[in-house]
Amino acid sequence: MKSILNGAAVPGLMALGLVLPLSARLFDLSIGGAMGLSNLLVAWLLVNAGWGVIPAVVVTLLASVAMGLFNGVIVVGARIDSFIGTLATGALFATIGSILSTETITGAQMNGAFGQIATVGIGGLTLPFFLALLVTLVLWFVQRYTVTGRQIYAVGFNDRGSNLIGIRTRRLSFVSLVVTGLIMGVAGVLLASSVNSGSPGIGDPYLLSAYAAAFLGSTQFGGRFNAWGTLLAVILLQTGTNGLFLVGAPPWTQSMFSGLVLLLALGGSSLEQAIKVRSWIRAKGRSRVNAASS
Repeated sequence: MKSILNGAAVPGLMALGLVLPLSARLFDLSIGGAMGLSNLLVAWLLVNAGWGVIPAVVVTLLASVAMGLFNGVIVVGARIDSFIGTLATGALFATIGSILSTETITGAQMNGAFGQIATVGIGGLTLPFFLALLVTLVLWFVQRYTVTGRQIYAVGFNDRGSNLIGIRTRRLSFVSLVVTGLIMGVAGVLLASSVNSGSPGIGDPYLLSAYAAAFLGSTQFGGRFNAWGTLLAVILLQTGTNGLFLVGAPPWTQSMFSGLVLLLALGGSSLEQAIKVRSWIRAKGRSRVNAASS
């Protein structure tokens, strides 16, 4: 169980980073490129540039915020569809990573204080897991107990209607993409610390599992995108992939497992909505019959 929870930290942060954009009905397909670039950048600063741990981590996080800002300018400012816009920006982030290095960056600087970031912990649970838990708590509080969280849900349900009643839909969409960029930066730094290296394209394999977890999590705790459901879904996926590894299944089965979970989550969500609509129609029909008979 400890192994599963610790292994779910980085995938969990990737999936949690999608909660706010998806709640606002935005698709951020650049998360793989953004996380990969953050992972490579912090390694490049430590090994190639000779920076210290704190400056390298801070600059990497600032760069991840800049990536989120760039996504916001493209999607919100230029009004480009989020699906297409972030797909393009993700390719740009991957290109920048290739410019930094086409090979895995590793060295003694990746060990020591930087390597301890992903290994220090309490009771066998490491710091990355507690950071994922902290992000879950913050997102849960924002979505459930703040006006901003409710407004982001409103934007996702009805963008035009929310704008007409005075909600600043564009600002909320912009902020959600920036928050996603920051979370991807944290995930990239933690991954570099855990594997003691930075690799080009390392973030791409996490894209499918992150969306699978976010959509699977939306079927729990109220039927909408939420932090706790997403974290539990990540743990479920991590349990499945670990099980496939332990039984000696081929590597491609893990991607197939994530894809099937995503399809089942989408199908379950559509079925749930259809059942709700049908129940509402039947209730309205019964109320009209009762009104006519009375």
